[in-house]
Amino acid sequence: MAATLAPPRLLLSGDSAITVEFSRTIDDAANQRVLALDRTLAREPVTGVTETVPTYRSLLVHYDPLLIDFAALSEKLAVLAQLPVPASTKTRRWCIPVVYGGEYGIDLEDVAKTLNTTTDDIVARHIAGDYRVAMIGFTPGWSYLSGLQDSLHLPRRHNPRLLTPAGTISIGGVQTGVQCLAGPSGWHLLGQTAVRTYQLHRDPIFLLEPGDRVKFCAVDAKTFAEQDRAAERGELVAELMAS
Repeated sequence: MAATLAPPRLLLSGDSAITVEFSRTIDDAANQRVLALDRTLAREPVTGVTETVPTYRSLLVHYDPLLIDFAALSEKLAVLAQLPVPASTKTRRWCIPVVYGGEYGIDLEDVAKTLNTTTDDIVARHIAGDYRVAMIGFTPGWSYLSGLQDSLHLPRRHNPRLLTPAGTISIGGVQTGVQCLAGPSGWHLLGQTAVRTYQLHRDPIFLLEPGDRVKFCAVDAKTFAEQDRAAERGELVAELMAS
């Protein structure tokens, strides 16, 4: 029931944005409320709202202060945020191929040692997960996934790397992620995928969306190379599974 939902915090963010904060921790239930509010605003636009940015636990709402002020928008958002989260009926499920370990996942052996197990066991645990895209951010296409098994929770590296490869599949804290573009990272690199979650001249430009479900499947280096060439041509490579 809507009445049982805890009201969000409404925070002034500069002179033309409001942060609607549902939680102070990473929480799937809060993330579902974030995405529900984001979709409500997309479906039923509020005059003056110019952009929304969903994150794990809050929604940043940009607005034009000449069209609506903080108080009026806050009142509208407070009401919309209390609406029941609708049951999702059109969740997309993706299978993303990953080549694990070796030059593709240079931290896999260290992760196995830290968790006192084998690399095969780490891969098996990672593949067994049923993940949910909680948010997209940091760099284009960088997909943050919730649902990482407790047994794979690991603090981030003490010394982040300045450059990690495009397509890296990694874990950090309570999350796993799909990194599209090469860039810095303090996460632990388990493998690499040929899937481009962001490709500027492809339709769609962004592959994954918040709320999508993700499974990983292991492939060998030869298959990865073939998929990488296909992805470079604009093919999706990732498999859209039946719901």
